[in-house]
Amino acid sequence: MKWDHIIRNGHIVTSQESYQADLYIKNGIIAAISPSTEPLPGEAAEVTDAVGKYVLPGLMDIHVHSRDPGATYKEDFYHSTQAAAAGGITTVFEMPNTNPPINNVENFHKQAANLGEKAHVDFGIWAICLGHLNLEDLLPLHEAGVIGFKFFWGYAVHSKTFQLMYNYKEGMEDVIPPFKDGDVLDIFREAAKTGQILAIHAESNDIIQHLTKKVEASGRRDYEALLEGRPNLAEIVTVQTGIAFAKETGARLHILHVSTGEAVDLIKQAQAEGYPITAETCPHYLFLDNEDFHTIGPAMKVYPPVKYKKDQERLWKGIEEGVISVVCSDHAPHTEEEKDGDLWSIPAGMCGVETLAPLLLNAVHEGKLTLQKVVSVLSEQPAKLFGIYPQKGSLQVGTDADITVVDMEKPFTIKRDNLHSKSKVTAYDGWSGTGTPIQTIVRGKTVMKEGEIVGGPAGRLVTPRSQPKNE
Repeated sequence: MKWDHIIRNGHIVTSQESYQADLYIKNGIIAAISPSTEPLPGEAAEVTDAVGKYVLPGLMDIHVHSRDPGATYKEDFYHSTQAAAAGGITTVFEMPNTNPPINNVENFHKQAANLGEKAHVDFGIWAICLGHLNLEDLLPLHEAGVIGFKFFWGYAVHSKTFQLMYNYKEGMEDVIPPFKDGDVLDIFREAAKTGQILAIHAESNDIIQHLTKKVEASGRRDYEALLEGRPNLAEIVTVQTGIAFAKETGARLHILHVSTGEAVDLIKQAQAEGYPITAETCPHYLFLDNEDFHTIGPAMKVYPPVKYKKDQERLWKGIEEGVISVVCSDHAPHTEEEKDGDLWSIPAGMCGVETLAPLLLNAVHEGKLTLQKVVSVLSEQPAKLFGIYPQKGSLQVGTDADITVVDMEKPFTIKRDNLHSKSKVTAYDGWSGTGTPIQTIVRGKTVMKEGEIVGGPAGRLVTPRSQPKNE
């Protein structure tokens, strides 16, 4: 037998088990798994000796903003997927608030072609929900193969370009104000018909607008003032409403970038009642709190904002309990110049796709979670949630040979200048830890080895519809 790639002597880790074995890859698929003591006959074009290393199902990041097409001076898919590969990520899901947005089937197909030319890893594409502007497009987008639907709750929309308005003020020209609850309920009903995930950015625009006016009038520009303008309550109210709408419509609700402990409690209760409601959080909510702004500064500004230590602790517990089933980066780069300014006026977001896995691997080193839990929240659960398991998120014979090899003893130091993204804005510059992705393999081919990108773009679109029929 002539294999394409053999990974020998590695310690295979899934969410449920851990064992030593060799993986045999043919035509981009895991063709065989055999104990390392019983090697199969044949040669291979590529052999990876993973002795002493851990072999994980390819890690995923389901929340990436590559600004492509649109604001590609900040980031583009070529660079963001290099960053993903460098960080051990084999599949990313690209967010739909591009220019043009992914609001109809035509734009979905254009985006698939655009990203396919630049992708160093495999990718799915989110579709955007724009209320009455594209309700009739949701079912066709589902049939075309989008990975899920996203609704930016509380954001206004430009009436001509359909771009989101992040700092909406009453009276703006050519702007559709944030949708009212009746319009949002229509979105839930239409998304429910597809059976796919409806993900929401959960912040109440009305509360934020009201409180921000008061805080801005005081003249304060400190981080606590920002939190007073975008408090825990803004997330709590929207999560409550979202859960109520999901219960009413049967929509599969996914709460994006959960930042508060109260939201975890609400989601846990809904799950206990049997509703298909899921949640994700991000490293900045797990590793940072409000006190860190004094040392990190504007790079730390994200929406929803990083909250308090009590919220961080509840988020970790939520992961342990399984209430939060996914951790992702919310990779949202901006330029140095854009992030250098008044806290109220600078944009929210930072780089994250390259540092996602190392930060969680170091958390394993520190005893905050297990390596099996990392596999669960970065690979298996995302794949199951979005209907692409076991094609992605598993190490099973017959599935895509997406593999992340990690060295749990190898130290790392995050250096902003070494990031592969166009932007270098990160809250983690200078952070050190232990546990490093050392090889990223997409459908059997090595795309990163020891931190270096190997080869050019070869990523492919992945859709729920590309899942084998018998699974």
